[in-house]
Amino acid sequence: MTTPPESADSTTAESTSPSGTGATSKGLDAEVARRRTFAVISHPDAGKSTLTEALALHARMISEAGAIHGKAGRRSTVSDWMEMEKARGISVSSTALQFNYEDSVINLVDTPGHSDFSEDTYRVLTAVDAAVMLIDAAKGLEPQTLKLFQVCRHRGIPVITVINKWDRPGRAPLELLDEIQERIGLTPTPLFLPVGIAGDFRGLLRRGEEGRAQEYIRFTRTAGGATIAPEELLDVDAALAREGDEWVTAAEESELLSATGQDHDQELFLAGHTSPVIYASAMLNFGVKEILETLVELAPPPHSRTDIDDHEREVTDPFSAVVFKVQAGMDTAHRDRLAFMRIVSGVFERGMVVTHAQTGKPFTTKYAQTVFGRERSTVDSAYPGDVVGLVNATALAPGHTLYTDKKVEFPPIPSFAPEFFSILRAESASKYKQFRKAVDQLDSEGVVQVLRNDIRGDASPVLAAVGPMQFEVVAARMKAEFNVEARMEPLGYGLARRTDAESAVELGRQRGVEVFTRSDGVLLALVSDKWRLQYIQKEMPELTLEPLVAAAD
Repeated sequence: MTTPPESADSTTAESTSPSGTGATSKGLDAEVARRRTFAVISHPDAGKSTLTEALALHARMISEAGAIHGKAGRRSTVSDWMEMEKARGISVSSTALQFNYEDSVINLVDTPGHSDFSEDTYRVLTAVDAAVMLIDAAKGLEPQTLKLFQVCRHRGIPVITVINKWDRPGRAPLELLDEIQERIGLTPTPLFLPVGIAGDFRGLLRRGEEGRAQEYIRFTRTAGGATIAPEELLDVDAALAREGDEWVTAAEESELLSATGQDHDQELFLAGHTSPVIYASAMLNFGVKEILETLVELAPPPHSRTDIDDHEREVTDPFSAVVFKVQAGMDTAHRDRLAFMRIVSGVFERGMVVTHAQTGKPFTTKYAQTVFGRERSTVDSAYPGDVVGLVNATALAPGHTLYTDKKVEFPPIPSFAPEFFSILRAESASKYKQFRKAVDQLDSEGVVQVLRNDIRGDASPVLAAVGPMQFEVVAARMKAEFNVEARMEPLGYGLARRTDAESAVELGRQRGVEVFTRSDGVLLALVSDKWRLQYIQKEMPELTLEPLVAAAD
C-alpha cells in the first residue's frame, strides 16, 4: 500500500481538530458546511477503486497511485487491503477515507464492487449524503449500478454521474446520456463534455450558461497515470485552433443538450431529478480534479436525520451517531476491530462517555481513529458527516446508535433476504474454541448471517448469504485471522422467510422446510424452493411466512 506523505498526518489532524475550545453553534455550523460525505457506486470493474485512489492522489494524501490492474510491481489501491481483494482486483469490503481538499473535508466511504456484497453497500449508503455513480464508457449502465441507484433514489441521495474509462474505446457521449435518461429516469446534465471520442481523450469542455463553451481543460499524460495529470486551460479560440473539428463537435453537442433542457439546476439535483455528469479516466487521472471540485461545490453538506420516533435530529443537536460498519482484520499486528460510525449531530470528542441506545449502557470512546486504507491516526474531535472508527467496540453492530443527552435512536439497518445457505464446520475439533470466536466475530460484523437451531447445534451453524462469494470471505478470514480451517457444505434451501414462534412448530414438520434463529433473534424458515413455499402458503395460509428485504429493493 502507498504510504501517505508526511504532510498527510498534519492535514488529517487539522481536519479533525476542533475549531476552538467548546462547540459554539456558529463554529459547528461552519464545520458542518465544510463536510462532504459520499460513496462511489458501480458495477464490478467500472474502475471504482482506481477512482478512489485517484481522488486521494489529487487531495495530496498519497504521492503515487497504484491501480489494481496496473503494470507488474504496482501496488494495490489503498482502499483494498484484504489479500482476497488484492488477488482478485475487486473490492469485497467497505472502507472509509478522510482527507482535505481545499477548504473542505471529504469523507469518502468506499463500497464493495461485487453484487454478492450488496448488503454491505446498502449499509454504507445509510451513512452518506451523496453518491458518485461510476459508469464504464463502453458498457454503460450495468445491473449492479442500476440496483444501487434504486437504493439511492429510495433514500433520497443525490447522484453525481462519472463516465469513466474515456481513454479507451467506448460509446458516443450523447448515447450514454440518453441511456441514463431512458433506463433510470434521471436527467443527465453534463458539466463537462469530452473533447475527443472515447479512446482519444484530449480534454474537457467546461459548459457555461445555455450550453456555451466556457473553456478547454487540456490534459497531459503521465507515466502510467501514477501522478497527477498536468492541466492546461485554454480559451475558446485557442481550443478551436488546437483541436479543430473535435472542439467544434463538443461545442455543438453542448448547445444541443442545452436546447433539450440538460443544464444543471441545483434544486433539481438535490431533489434527485437530475444528475451532473463528468467524463473522466481514473486510470490516467484525467477529470479527477473536476470530480472533486464538483463534489465540493454541488454535493450537499450533512443534514438532519429522522429517528425511529419520526423526529428530526438536527446537526446542531447534542452528539449522536450511527454505526454502519464493523470490520476486523485490518490490523494483523493487533487483531482489533473497528466499528465505523457516522456522526449525525453535535461534536464528537475522544474520550467522551456516550450512551449505547440498544443497551442503555454507557460507552467510553477513548480509542477513536480516522482511517486511510490500513493507515490510522487518532481523532480528537469530529463533526457531523465525519466517519470515525471506534477500536474494539465489541458491543456495537451495524445499525446501532450512540448519543449524549436526551435519548435518540435511529432506525435499524435491515438485513437482506439470503439466497445461499451452507453448513459451516471446523476441519479440526481441537480448534473449536477459535472456530466459535471466528463465527461470532464475522456474524457481528455482518459478513454473513448466522443461523442456528437445536438440531444442528453450535458446532455446525448455517451461514446465509446474499451471494456465494461471502462464503469465500468467511473461509479466507477464518484461516488468516483465527488459524482455523473450515469447510462449507451447501444446504439444499433456496429462499428464506420470516416466521414466528407459533408458526415455527408446524413449519418444522413440513418437508423441505427448516426453522432457524438468526443471531438478532429473528426466526427464519428456510424453504427448498418457491414451489414448496407456494404449496405451504396455499394449504396453510394461517402460518406466518413474510418476505425479507430483497437485495434489489
